[in-house]
Amino acid sequence: MSERNHSQSANHEVPASAAPNRKLIHLVAGTACVGLLAAVTFQFMRAESATSQTEPASQQTTEGRASVSSKEQYLGRVNKQPISYDEVARECVSRYGAEVLDKIINRMIIQQECEKRGVVVTEAEVLQEVQKICKNFKLPVDAWYQLLQTEQNISPQQYHRHVIWPMLALKKLAGTEITVSEEDMRKAFERDYGPRVEVRVIMVDGNIRRAGEIWDKCRANPQDFDKLAKEHSDDPNSRPLGGVVPPIRKHAGLTQVEEEAFKLQPGDISSVIQIDKNRHVIMKCEGFTKPVVADIKDVWTELHQTLIEEKTQLAVAEVFKKISDEAEVINYLTRKSTVGKAPTELSPGNIRQTSGTQTSERVTPAVAR
Repeated sequence: MSERNHSQSANHEVPASAAPNRKLIHLVAGTACVGLLAAVTFQFMRAESATSQTEPASQQTTEGRASVSSKEQYLGRVNKQPISYDEVARECVSRYGAEVLDKIINRMIIQQECEKRGVVVTEAEVLQEVQKICKNFKLPVDAWYQLLQTEQNISPQQYHRHVIWPMLALKKLAGTEITVSEEDMRKAFERDYGPRVEVRVIMVDGNIRRAGEIWDKCRANPQDFDKLAKEHSDDPNSRPLGGVVPPIRKHAGLTQVEEEAFKLQPGDISSVIQIDKNRHVIMKCEGFTKPVVADIKDVWTELHQTLIEEKTQLAVAEVFKKISDEAEVINYLTRKSTVGKAPTELSPGNIRQTSGTQTSERVTPAVAR
């Protein structure tokens, strides 16, 4: 992809063999620039307890797992001491309950909105979407499922239920006709294929006075910028590398940093740039990358499809946030509630336990069988 179209003195080029894995992560986690959507998608990937709308209960299998009937509530035995279903369930809830319950809540929010609007996502549509994805990656469906299982530990059923179905449902709920303008294409071309500025940075958390003192040292000894970064930078990732960060590109998000970076010449020290409250950055220009693609026509189709996907993801993220904000959710496990539209924390006295066992320390809800 476009990230490999630039020579990067500070970053190793991604080998071709890593491309499928990288594309996989991009697909299941969402485009990096859409943080909310990435979170939305990823949280459906790992949930294993939600009921599938595309897989009827009668078709769900227990292959490779011991079944537990309503009369047999023991999952194991050590010598003559049994291990009960409830004991295992309590342990699972203790370790993973909050995470799994959160995924189920999010899926239920989508389900209820679909029912409210009469939106239906069929199993055929889910399978068609999987085939479309496989075609884009030029992989047989079986190979795609195997890649998901190996790289993300996701079974085909989980992939259908917790990745494909929610995304198709949210796309239908968004119902937005996506358009891409020539200006969108120009900016995306500059972002993905244009030149980038190779820099070292010093991140300063604190007041402007401290940032100014460090800036004076950088101006006085620009040749020692890497040493000053190791000594003063508050960024744990770039500090050990002497302030090295990925090259800065246009239209990536931090406008003030981009504008300053592209004004610099090799060896120049930037001004002190405020990027957040009590957070500043100082840059030293190391050079510029050379774009591999010079004519937008050479990548027009790929770039246009990328923008369609990005805008679709933005629309999906917005509709999910909207329906989530409107939903009244009470999470008895984490003692959180959004009833009344303002997130609150429930006191122990407000927790209503409907089943399960209760200890002196916490409520342990029963797990549905």
